[in-house]
Amino acid sequence: MSTHRTASTIFEISRPGRRGILPPTCEPGLPGIDSCIPGHLRRQVPAELPEVSELDGIRHYTRMSTLNFAIDNTFYPLGSCTMKYNPRLNEVAASKPGFTHSHPLARAEEVQGFLEAMHALELILAEVSGLPHVSLQPAAGAHGELTALMMIRAYHLERGAREREVILIPDSAHGTNPSSCTIAGFRTREVKSGKDGTVDMDDLRAKMDPEVAGMMITNPNTLGIFEPNIQEISSILHAAGGLLYMDGANMNAILGIARPGDFGVDVMHYNLHKTFSTPHGGGGPGAGPIAVTNTLEPYLPVPRVVRSRDGKFSLSENHPRSIGKVRSYFGNSGILLRALAYAWAHGPADLRAVSEHAVLNANYIRAGLDGAYHLPYGAPSMHEVVFSAKIQKQFSVRALDIAKRLCDLGFHPPTIYFPLIVSEALMIEPTETESKETLDQFIQAMLQIARESETKPELLHNAPVTLPVKRLDEVNAVKTPVLTCCGTSPQ
Repeated sequence: MSTHRTASTIFEISRPGRRGILPPTCEPGLPGIDSCIPGHLRRQVPAELPEVSELDGIRHYTRMSTLNFAIDNTFYPLGSCTMKYNPRLNEVAASKPGFTHSHPLARAEEVQGFLEAMHALELILAEVSGLPHVSLQPAAGAHGELTALMMIRAYHLERGAREREVILIPDSAHGTNPSSCTIAGFRTREVKSGKDGTVDMDDLRAKMDPEVAGMMITNPNTLGIFEPNIQEISSILHAAGGLLYMDGANMNAILGIARPGDFGVDVMHYNLHKTFSTPHGGGGPGAGPIAVTNTLEPYLPVPRVVRSRDGKFSLSENHPRSIGKVRSYFGNSGILLRALAYAWAHGPADLRAVSEHAVLNANYIRAGLDGAYHLPYGAPSMHEVVFSAKIQKQFSVRALDIAKRLCDLGFHPPTIYFPLIVSEALMIEPTETESKETLDQFIQAMLQIARESETKPELLHNAPVTLPVKRLDEVNAVKTPVLTCCGTSPQ
């Protein structure tokens, strides 16, 4: 390995002989290190570690932590990903010793409070979705998709319909949808979007045949548009013997306003980080509960929380038609507790207000940027608004340039280049948690960038110019990533 170090590492402040901590010396009468560790197990060459004082080390890593974009220090308008603030009340509730000290193998009678909490969350998610049965087991949204598709497959196989191997997916779908289908053993068939950004109903009818097992649809869709024909879509699927699955990624827009079960959905998943403010990012853990109709209830994963007539709770495995376990133990229970705390803190009225404010904030940004950025679809926006950099592209400025320039101005960029059906897409989702003042600052930053694209396009091409890490070589970053610790590079 090369000894070359990249800039801004703790090795820059390292000085020979400095120590942050001294290991304890052996007490009198106890064997020393020389006699405790055999010679062949001891280092022959000192470890290549930084030598810094404790204070310098703390200051270094504190400075480093402030360089990260995070929801706690800046506006984070990632569309579709829904990076909303996680209230600290949720953390307090989930950190109670009765929860954190519970062992996953504890007997049901020892964790009645835990099981009651999970049962309460199931009831809330069932009520919100309009679907009567819930499993909290899936560990993420994509995992919820896969679990739902496995249940759809089990449903058709039990009826002898082995020919049903196709899932219809709109061209605006999340990328996880076709991936989940493939893992579940289905083939995908794309359904086009119409000029208004919603499902092309004529194309949907043309794609229906006896091979279709179901359809995956996101509503509101990834363009931030509510599918007005959702009940007709459901009727077409059901008449042909298929089932309708809803990707619940965008429930933040209709929470407490519209229920998927009421407009014909058979199964859906929740992204609890998007709708119920549980932590998001950093590789997990997450939670992607599913809600289903009575028809699909027998196939839900086990174990399931069951409440007996005397009010006691247990975990039941006695469901012979179940698809089985999809996650070890019961699921990511700490995340589920946070979602329950969020739901209880709001109550029905305030959960509806979550969606109302999310939609209001998205449309406030839409109005503020209208004309400065191209709006590819005129349908009303729900919780997010999708612009494109079509106007800026005339000046050789891409969505990527806009995103990098936003970093200079103190904002995390929105989602770019998705949905794929929008060229140079800029997908902005403010969520309900942002204040009008923050939205105004973001709008002004985006308007500034729009002006700069005309007058100083080269500035945007070089952005970010104020951050420690500048514009990366996109092609080289993919082909030759540096994955080693502390910035070392292979020789």
